[in-house]
Amino acid sequence: MIPPDLERWRLVLGSPAEACTGALGGEGAERDAALGWLYGRDPDLARRGVRRGAGGDGDGEPGRSDDRTGGIGPSQLTTVDWLDAVHRLFPKETIERLERDAVERYEIHEIVTDPAVLERIEPDEALLRAVLRTKHLMNPEVLALARKIVESVVRQLMERLATEVRQAFHGTRSRRPSRVKNSRNFDFHGTVRANLAHYRPDERRLYIENPRFVSRTRRHVEQWQMILLVDQSGSMVGSVVHAAVTAACLWGLPGLKTHLVAFDTSVVDLTSDVTDPAELLMKVQLGGGTDIARAVAYGAGLVENPRRSIVAVITDFYEGGNEYRLVEEVRRLVQQGTQVLGLAALDEEANPSYDRRTAQRLADEGAHVGAMTPGQLAEFVAERIGR
Repeated sequence: MIPPDLERWRLVLGSPAEACTGALGGEGAERDAALGWLYGRDPDLARRGVRRGAGGDGDGEPGRSDDRTGGIGPSQLTTVDWLDAVHRLFPKETIERLERDAVERYEIHEIVTDPAVLERIEPDEALLRAVLRTKHLMNPEVLALARKIVESVVRQLMERLATEVRQAFHGTRSRRPSRVKNSRNFDFHGTVRANLAHYRPDERRLYIENPRFVSRTRRHVEQWQMILLVDQSGSMVGSVVHAAVTAACLWGLPGLKTHLVAFDTSVVDLTSDVTDPAELLMKVQLGGGTDIARAVAYGAGLVENPRRSIVAVITDFYEGGNEYRLVEEVRRLVQQGTQVLGLAALDEEANPSYDRRTAQRLADEGAHVGAMTPGQLAEFVAERIGR
């Protein structure tokens, strides 16, 4: 048996490394087979001339393949077998990465269209995104299982995001001092300024005799509107998920009226389904073209009080419609006093991929353009309402 460190290198480098590491055996060989079943699909292997074998030398006899399949190739291992193997052989963090790569990187549709597989896989956001992309391929039995996965992941997101939204709307910190002394209201900079006389240079320490705290303002009860316009093209699936959950968390907050609208080349108002984000997501149709201008025009028509409205357009800004009309619609909203927010991403990663030229044109008209996590969006809305 080869040492654990060498085994790791052998798993990383593949069978060519065996001359230095020694051959794998037992669970090591099984791990290699599971990794090869998945990553042997990488098209880069073919470009580099690496043969993706099925566990043999090409002569029908077992032997070392030219890749990292470790003796069991895709033709000999079913998706169900593979899932059973990875859950038995790898730690939780590795399992999550392998499952995420299977559904997102290699688009193994059996993961989300085979009932036997769906019953075994751990519900997470990667699986949820895969379900939303492939639900049109599912028969009624699989769709029922998929709906349970959607409900499970949405419930987890709701529990996490609801806390962030509540914190954002709890009250903004003001500059007025407060007698309520708790860590959440601690004024760090004010405390430092007030106690500079107690700094000991020889000890490089600042002794605090008079800690400072700030008060929190209460939110105005005047009615505001939050209009979320969500691009439902395939590349925006993560933002669609978080927009639906965020809208559900914002729904019913005092002084805030929330709308949720999905668009591609057409516009669908989903506000009536906001209280059930799982059902809402099952209605979303990912893919198709993008007419952002049309969606913004629809959102503008929902505005009741321009100076008490926020229109958030969640899109990659690749306009398939009339870009000139889009700029005009945004300009009109900004000029009437509406807060326009252009989000290239709304998810926990907030890593945007977008048309920077179009985004810059909208920013030049006065729109706030960027990428946010749902918690940051809630803070943005809370700050505007609290002014």
